[in-house]
Amino acid sequence: MTHPTLGETTPGRDLKRRFVWLGLAMVAGLMALVVQLYRLQITQGEEYAAKSVANFVKHVRLRADRGLIKDRNGAILVDSRPSFDAFITPAFCTNCYDEVLPRLGALLGWDEEQLGKVTDQVRAARRSAPFHMLPVQIDLTRDQYDQLNARRDILDGVEVVPVPHRNYRTGSVLSHVLGYMNEITSEELSRLNAEGGSYALGDYIGRRGLERSFESRLHGKDGVRKEVVNARGRVIEEFSDKLGEDAVVPSRPGKNLVLSIDMRLQEEAERAFPGAAGAVVVVDVKTGFIRALVSRPGFDPNLLTGRITSSQMAALMKNPLLPMVNRVTGNHFSPGSTFKIITALAAYKTGLYRPETVVNCPGGYRLGSRTWRCHRESGHGPVNGKTAMQYSCDTWFYKVADVIGLDPIAEMGKALGLGQSTGIEVMNEVPGIMPSTAYHDRLSPGGYTKGMALNSAIGQGDDNVTPLQLAMVYAAIANGGTLLKPQLVERIEGLAGEVSERFEPRVVRKVEIPPEHLAAVKASLVAVVNEPGGTAFRQRLPDVVVAGKTGTAQVARLGSVRLKTHQMDYFQRDHAWFAGFAPAEEPEIAVIVLNEHGGHGGADAAPTAKAVFQKYFELKKEDEARPPSRQETPYVPPEDAVPASNDVALTRGRRAPAVGRNDAATH
Repeated sequence: MTHPTLGETTPGRDLKRRFVWLGLAMVAGLMALVVQLYRLQITQGEEYAAKSVANFVKHVRLRADRGLIKDRNGAILVDSRPSFDAFITPAFCTNCYDEVLPRLGALLGWDEEQLGKVTDQVRAARRSAPFHMLPVQIDLTRDQYDQLNARRDILDGVEVVPVPHRNYRTGSVLSHVLGYMNEITSEELSRLNAEGGSYALGDYIGRRGLERSFESRLHGKDGVRKEVVNARGRVIEEFSDKLGEDAVVPSRPGKNLVLSIDMRLQEEAERAFPGAAGAVVVVDVKTGFIRALVSRPGFDPNLLTGRITSSQMAALMKNPLLPMVNRVTGNHFSPGSTFKIITALAAYKTGLYRPETVVNCPGGYRLGSRTWRCHRESGHGPVNGKTAMQYSCDTWFYKVADVIGLDPIAEMGKALGLGQSTGIEVMNEVPGIMPSTAYHDRLSPGGYTKGMALNSAIGQGDDNVTPLQLAMVYAAIANGGTLLKPQLVERIEGLAGEVSERFEPRVVRKVEIPPEHLAAVKASLVAVVNEPGGTAFRQRLPDVVVAGKTGTAQVARLGSVRLKTHQMDYFQRDHAWFAGFAPAEEPEIAVIVLNEHGGHGGADAAPTAKAVFQKYFELKKEDEARPPSRQETPYVPPEDAVPASNDVALTRGRRAPAVGRNDAATH
C-alpha cells in the first residue's frame, strides 16, 4: 500500500472538490437567473411586456356603418359623416404616463383635469384590455390631425383612425323623434355583447327616440382585420401579407329606418307654427302613422352626440322652456274646449241629452252659491249640441255635467285613450289624467264635488292630455270609432333597399259609439270651421271641408278683470289649441296644434292647422301627378328653417305648472 507524497491529492478528494465548484456554479447561475427574472418581471416588466408582442397579430375593428334614417319619400334625415379620432393602445404605449400622454395632451390642448381623466382610463384599460384601442379624443381638427401625424415617432401607441360619426341633417327639427347618441357604459357593454352585439368601450349607442328604440337594427355588425405589428404597434407589412384570406372579416352595415314622416309636410308645420313652445301632430286617421310631428323647442342632436361641454349642458338644462322635454308625449296639458267632443258623446250615450237639446246661456252657469263663467260674458242665448260646439259655449256643457255627473264623461274619455299611454314606444310618454269621482275621492282634499265635473266637462280642472293622445282621439272620431296605435316607422330596409320588416296599422280597440252620435259630433265640428259664428270660421279652406275644434285652456285662475294676452306674464298665458280632421266627408288626416302659452285657439293655433291641411292636399295632388321615386337624397333644410335655439322674451324665469285651474272659461 502506497501513500501519496506531499503536494499530491487523492482521486476522491479531487472529485469532491469538483462537486463543490460545480455546486457553487449552479448556485451562482440560479442567483443570476433570479436576479434576471426579478428585473424582467418586476423592475422592467411593463417595458418587456410591450416588447414581447413584437410580431403580435393585432385585430383591428372594421366598424359597421350605422343605418340611415329616412323620411317616407327617401330623403335622408340621419346618416354618418367622416371624422378622425385619436386612440391609444395601452400595450403599445411605452413610457406612457411620463412622456406619451403629456405630449399628447400638449398637442391636443388638454387641461390638467382632462389629462388626469385620460391617464386613469389608460391605466384601467392596461389592466383589463391592454390591446383594445381606447378613444381619447373625437373629432380632431385639421391642425390636430396634422400635428399627431407629424409626431407619430414620439407617440408610441397613439393612432389616428377614421371613424363615422352620426350626422343629424335636420338640426333641432324632429330631435325628440330621432334622439341622439352618447358613450356606452360598462354595464351596457356587458349586456349588449351578451345579447350578440359587437360593442367596445368608447362606442356610442342610441339615447332617446328612434336611435334608442331601434339600436339593435341600426347598429350593424363590426368586422375585423388582422395585422402583424411590432412592439410599438407599427404594422409589419411583409408578415401581414402572409396572414391569408382569413385576415379580413368584413363588417355588416346596420338596417335603414324608413319613417312615416313626410319632411315636406314637416317643414310646413315648422314654418307655420308661431309658438316659442308647443306641439303639432299630423296623423293618418286610417292607419295611425304620423306624417309630421313638431315639439318646440328642441335640441341639437349633433351637439349632444359629440362631447358637449359642461357649460353647454348647463345652458340647455337651465332654459326655462325646457327644450329636452318632448311636448308631444312627455308633458300633458289641459285640453280646453277641444275636450268637449268627449262630453258631447258621453251626454248622447246616457240618453239624457240629444244633439237638439237646448240650454239657455246667460253668460255662465250657477251651481249652488257659485257661478261658472262662459267665455262670452254676455252669453250665447239658447244653444243646442251643435251650436254649443260651434260657438264653444261653455254653459251647455256645464249643464250636461250637472245632470250626468263626471263618471260618464270619464268613461268615454278612457274608452278613447285618455288617461293612458298611446303605446308609441319610440318616445317616453306620460299617461295624462282622465279624472273620475273615484280619482277625486282618492286625491282631492274633501273628495269629489259636482263642481269638479263642470270643470272637466270643458277640458279644465284635472283633465290633462298629451297632444298625441288628443290626435288619436280625433283620428278615432274621424274614422268611425277605431282607436289606433300611433307609429313612426313604416318599414326597415337593407343596404340595397330590400324590405326586411314592415309595420302594419295596429288597432288598440273599437270604441262602440252609435253612428248617429258620431255624425252629430262631426256636424258640429264642421260648423266650428265652416259656418258663420264658428270659432275657427276665419280659418276655413275654400276647397276642403275641415272639421275641427278650437280650445283656449287657462293655466291660471281668472281674476275679476279679464286681461289681454300681451298683458300677462308668459307662463300665465292661456294655451291655444286646435284639433281637427279633413276632409270632413272622407277624413284622411287629423291635425293637432298646441301653442303653449300662446293665447287663443282661434287666432293662435287654428292658422297653423289651416296651413298644414292646405299643404297636405297640395302635396297629395303633386304626388298623384308623378310616379313615385325611391331615390335617396340628403335632407337639406329650407333657408327659413327654425333655428336650433328658439328663445322667447320672458318676464319671469320660473315655469308655471301646465295644468288647468278651476272656474276656467275656454273656447
